Amino acid sequence: MSLHQAIPAGGKGMDGVIKLALLAVGGQGGGVLTGWIEAVARANGYVCQATSVAGVAQRTGATVYYVEMAPVGPRAPVFSLMPAAGDVDIMVTAEMMEAGRSIMRGFVTPDRTTLITSTHRALAVSEKMVPGDGIASSEEVIAAAEVASRRFIAADFDALAIAQGSVISASLFGALAGAEVLPFPREAFEAAIKSGGKGAEASLRAFAAGYAAAQGPVSLPKVAVAEVAAPRGSARLLAEWQALADRAGRMPMAVAEMAVLGLRKVVEFQDLAYGAAYLDRVEVVLTQDSGTFELSRQAAKYIANAMAYDDVIRVADLKTRAGRAERIALEMGAKAGNVVQLTEFLHPRAEEIVGLFPARLGAKLEASPVWMARFDRWFNKGRRMRTDSLRAYLMLYVLGGMKRRRLGSLRHAQEVAHLKLWLGVALGYLPGNYDLAVEVTRCRRLVKGYSDTHARGLSKFDRVLAGIALVAGRPDAADWARRLREAALMDEEGKALDGALATVRSFV
Repeated sequence: MSLHQAIPAGGKGMDGVIKLALLAVGGQGGGVLTGWIEAVARANGYVCQATSVAGVAQRTGATVYYVEMAPVGPRAPVFSLMPAAGDVDIMVTAEMMEAGRSIMRGFVTPDRTTLITSTHRALAVSEKMVPGDGIASSEEVIAAAEVASRRFIAADFDALAIAQGSVISASLFGALAGAEVLPFPREAFEAAIKSGGKGAEASLRAFAAGYAAAQGPVSLPKVAVAEVAAPRGSARLLAEWQALADRAGRMPMAVAEMAVLGLRKVVEFQDLAYGAAYLDRVEVVLTQDSGTFELSRQAAKYIANAMAYDDVIRVADLKTRAGRAERIALEMGAKAGNVVQLTEFLHPRAEEIVGLFPARLGAKLEASPVWMARFDRWFNKGRRMRTDSLRAYLMLYVLGGMKRRRLGSLRHAQEVAHLKLWLGVALGYLPGNYDLAVEVTRCRRLVKGYSDTHARGLSKFDRVLAGIALVAGRPDAADWARRLREAALMDEEGKALDGALATVRSFV
């Protein structure tokens, strides 16, 4: 295929102008990519104009970059400032959902548009806010793109770029060249990158990877799944860990994989003795499981989550762990010699403070409206702590080191009581309805986080279990348990759960 054949008859506007739109979010190099496109067009005898309209912060919108180009002729072309629906020759999107948005806005048409997109996901705020799985379906976007576009090119251009030590703008530029939808040779694209100077070598490698992806299917090297490593410690501790890991490994295969991961999680949360207690609880379920072991597998997962709950001690521990500051500096792109200031935002409620007290004393304080009002007045206020400073770091470090006292705290007593209640309810349904016991076990997914998030999760959990109790005698009880749980995960306010519970009450 020649370069001129690569641009179909319908691939230019009636005025001979090539129209290219690009959707990218912050950090994806949309401006750099637009600059390269301008450079390659002008270096090859085209006049060119580029504009951009910035999106909204925090990943609720993408910046729209728009490029129009035309060969130099006797009359200067009149360029548009923004793309119009049904009038785009090439659409490049740096993320899967942006491809979907470009289709919805009418920028992609089957008689004209070549759509080039990366298949990776950079989740929008609206997707992260959903209590359950709010991630939009990439498969639906791909299906729509295959119908809506004249030609569809998709690959994980982000992963291709990262593998070459570069960013997605370079691999997308390679895909644009490899798609052969612009009348310029590959060397012209590479020359535009080289003219940028710094970082050109890595960008050229990513460009080549993107070029190859656009020309045909590529595969990334597979990364082997690492075995669960033992915690650091003395020879005695390592031997104790290995004994616990072997104990988990002797469980049925369907359960053992999850149990080893759960063991690792709870040992990291507390200690080896806590890990032994975790295996005790899993084995209690396993001895009663005469089915497919799905109940025990789900129990191994959610018992670990319940035992490794989020409390103030854990939050402080995570914020002061070795390597966290270096990881954040790397994510921010800080160079050697740059000063990185790290501010933590804390908003503890009275319940979080009282939860740190010994169980008996904490229960008395929690039952006292006077003391709870005092703790709320003293502590329930937004606090910003600069953990790059010694004083703030030491405060969190000391708090994170209180894990030895955790098991005697009010919060731990409350979590243990809730865990026993939940497992008791699930196993109570086991003799009559195995599938219902599995679904109730999965309901522990509703409880997560700490502070207000934890309180909302507990409230939904209680309401879901109350709804399950109403339908427990029905043959489709397991299905209704699943529906109630999924409804609880649909929105933060619980409106979907209200509707599902109202439906249940209507036929009980």
